[in-house]
Amino acid sequence: MLHLSEEPFTSIEEYIRVPISFIVERVFDVPVGADVRGIGTFMERSLTHPYELNYDLVEPPLDWSKTFDITNWGMFIVRQDDRIVGGALAAFKDKTCTMLEGRDDLAVLWDIRVSPEYRQRGIGSMLFRAAETWARSRHCGELKIETQNVNVPACRFYSRMGCELGKVNHHAYPNQPDQIQMLWYKHIL
Repeated sequence: MLHLSEEPFTSIEEYIRVPISFIVERVFDVPVGADVRGIGTFMERSLTHPYELNYDLVEPPLDWSKTFDITNWGMFIVRQDDRIVGGALAAFKDKTCTMLEGRDDLAVLWDIRVSPEYRQRGIGSMLFRAAETWARSRHCGELKIETQNVNVPACRFYSRMGCELGKVNHHAYPNQPDQIQMLWYKHIL
């Protein structure tokens, strides 16, 4: 049986035991100046040489509290029995987080992760809805999510959850020029 709970940020060490890495097998080719109406307008391409991407190595979670004001962050954890099988973090009213655009009516789904053996079982949807409800309870009108063109499963997931692709940035990651930032928004009020 799955159990969802909201927990304090002090649970971060337990939270990050859930791996966030995945194998990049397909990417969305997003031409510069492309119409940003949705992922259906982009060509999906299989990679000749798939590779593993681990977001925790790019931006270590244990550094988040040193970089950001986590006072208004929410952490959600899903357990099966006593084992953590998924988690999500949402940010709100954090002046140190540029993803919030300086807005008090915007929340960001900062991180979402599900253990590989538990993926495709509805845990991601459960976590997304928890973050959405959390943001709505703080009178946020929108939920914002960042992903990349190399994370095709995440793009499809956010689209299924009712998010709209709002912006594409080809130059967001100077150290990773093969990745294109994709910003998703969901109106929640």
